Amino acid sequence: MKTRKVGIIGLGHVGAHVAYSLAVQGIADELLLVDMKEQKLTSEVQDLRDAAAYLPHRVTINAGDFADLKDCDVIVNSVGKIELLETHDRLSEMDFTIKAVRGYVQKIKDSGFDGVLINITNPCDIVTRELAMGLGLPKGRVFGTGTGLDTSRLLSALARQTGVDHKSITAYMMGEHGALQFAPWSAVSFRGMPLDEWAKTDERFRFDRDALQKESIGGGWVTYVGKQCTEYGICTTAARMVHIVLHDEKAIMPASMELCGEYGEEGLFVGVPCLIGKNGVEQVIELPLTDEEKAKFHDCCEGVRKNMEHLKDLY
Repeated sequence: MKTRKVGIIGLGHVGAHVAYSLAVQGIADELLLVDMKEQKLTSEVQDLRDAAAYLPHRVTINAGDFADLKDCDVIVNSVGKIELLETHDRLSEMDFTIKAVRGYVQKIKDSGFDGVLINITNPCDIVTRELAMGLGLPKGRVFGTGTGLDTSRLLSALARQTGVDHKSITAYMMGEHGALQFAPWSAVSFRGMPLDEWAKTDERFRFDRDALQKESIGGGWVTYVGKQCTEYGICTTAARMVHIVLHDEKAIMPASMELCGEYGEEGLFVGVPCLIGKNGVEQVIELPLTDEEKAKFHDCCEGVRKNMEHLKDLY
């Protein structure tokens, strides 16, 4: 039986929690942890090994370097500097994260890695594109968590508002993983019945959509203000994506993926519903958006392109 091996680059709050989620859920058989801080790496490996003895399944945790990532099925990139988020702007991390990625992406490529890479690092859409270009893997093998976590907030908010379990709701946040993202309400449904149809007969479904969307976008800052980091939501999102890839689930969830004409856009990565399997993103799902939603999505893409202009200053 093939060993499922996952590498994690960067062991800050998010990276360490991703490692723990993968271990405690039994998603990976082997974890390879990589971090530039030697003592941090040693400490995280020890802590996870201490936990592994009482897990109901076997998991091996090892420290490594970029060259050791060669045999990984999946890599999760989570290098970041969370304190840079004090400006409430994910782009404030760009100067640090883009330079960091450019410092090691060639090392990943040189290792011979030929799996799937999932990026968490912010600004997610722009960093994911940088990793994809640097690694040169087939299309879809590099994608980001993008609006996946924001979608989980939307589903949670909809469940509280309507009383319907979140697993019975289909909804997405799309566009930039940031302030410009939006919820395409025309695509929200409850076990096949559109939100607009429910709203005709049930007042629970006649809520302030703008307020609920704002809540979903701003939820990350609510988390950050009290603890100066985000952990559980994003690590669970990443772990779910790793599980989908390793088990070739062909599951649909939002991810930051390259557009090549879908939704009339190209040349950038943004959050869209994707079919994910063993080869990463295997298909971008094009929702039948309204004209107003198409305009909002285009505005999101223009916002990402504007932010990408800053990359020229970092070369």
